[in-house]
Amino acid sequence: MTTNQSPTQTASGPIGSATLAEFADGLRGTAVLPGDANYDQARSVWNGAHDRHPAVIARCAGVADVMRTVDLARSEGVPIAVRGGGHSIPGFSTLDDGILLDLSTMTGIQVHPDRRTVTAQAGCTWKDLDAETQQFGLAVTGGLVSSTGIAGFTTGGGVGWLMRKHGLACDNLIGADVVTADGQFVHASAHENPELFWGLRGGGGNFGVVTSFEYRLHGVGPTVLSGLVFYPAEEAEQVLAGYRAACADAPDELTTLVNLTTAPPVPFLPESVHGTPVIGVGGCWSGDPEAGEAATAPFRALGTVISDVFAANPYAGWQQALDPLWPRGIHNYFRSALLPALDNQALGVLAESFATLPGPLAEIHVQHLGGAVGRVPAQDTAYALREQEFIVNVIARTPDADGFEQAIDWARGVTAALGPDAGSYVNFTGDADPALVRASYPSETYQRLVQLKNRYDPTNLFRLNQNIVPTE
Repeated sequence: MTTNQSPTQTASGPIGSATLAEFADGLRGTAVLPGDANYDQARSVWNGAHDRHPAVIARCAGVADVMRTVDLARSEGVPIAVRGGGHSIPGFSTLDDGILLDLSTMTGIQVHPDRRTVTAQAGCTWKDLDAETQQFGLAVTGGLVSSTGIAGFTTGGGVGWLMRKHGLACDNLIGADVVTADGQFVHASAHENPELFWGLRGGGGNFGVVTSFEYRLHGVGPTVLSGLVFYPAEEAEQVLAGYRAACADAPDELTTLVNLTTAPPVPFLPESVHGTPVIGVGGCWSGDPEAGEAATAPFRALGTVISDVFAANPYAGWQQALDPLWPRGIHNYFRSALLPALDNQALGVLAESFATLPGPLAEIHVQHLGGAVGRVPAQDTAYALREQEFIVNVIARTPDADGFEQAIDWARGVTAALGPDAGSYVNFTGDADPALVRASYPSETYQRLVQLKNRYDPTNLFRLNQNIVPTE
């Protein structure tokens, strides 16, 4: 760290060199400043659409570092961003001219196979967690891209391949350690600070910095029947209607999605379709292996099959199977819509939007919810839109800034066409838009979140998130 600098101006005031030096000396981790050799590496995030320059990056080694960093932001009146895995689509895991609290080196994991639980620090990714829990044939619902961090994923809800059988990631959260806006360290569970615990399960990063998560685990793997089957784009209406019908009879052990996409140059697809629109239907069967073929059969016969790569795969391997298609540095923007059903109007919008993909990296995902997700009472967690049966994730991606704004406009248009009453999923919201935050929660849930924000963060220190604004 370089300390002989003039004060760094931030949006809220200066952080003097002496203050930064004293702060850095008290860290067990490291403080990275502009001009340091590793500054550009330390400030980079997965989503290439966000190129920000923090005044200081605090790479925390433990809870004490987190408390010290929160105290600095509060005392200096400086904006703070919190980074776990760094996948934030709207760019909340970085900022200009403020403090970046980086949890990425806090990756300790302890599995308790006898209790079927795991405690993991907030810097872990799903690849980290799966590697440890699968040693014992255990897992919890994780992200579809294994480089995603567990922290933001869980606090926003957490949809993944195990959700219809075992619920969302937040449904399996049984405890969390949190540093609050006043720098205090608290534990949240069903029995200790239960209202905070409720808010952490779907309310995002509004109430503090979660430093560790404790999850309930389930017997999964070591192999699962999983994979993708591809159909031609011209059969979109037939495949989407067939998918809707197949979902109506799908067992809870089967989680599926439709991907309206462009065929990547992968060896399991014929070269003749590379770079052309295709429909991929993916699934993961987490039940009795012998019953998997029959359960997945309806989804593998929805049209003319281009390729079917369903097979018995290691669960941890399946969790990483899509990683090569989601590299670091590409420009990403997501919009979402939660739907109670895929009615004919929605199917028409999806088919038309598929025909107007703005580029080869743009996609539309339709994921089937229901099952264990729908059986959790809406009042039990801040993720409360439990009656919705499907989530549509509209993904605008471009290699760089060229064409990115046009792709964003397309994504916004798709969700608008799905209807003004469609709910929104916090983790798949590309804008810091209060209206989208409101659309993520029923009115009673939102008001309860506001009261929780008033209690734990009345000055809105943690505002770089899908923000619950405290009462003024």
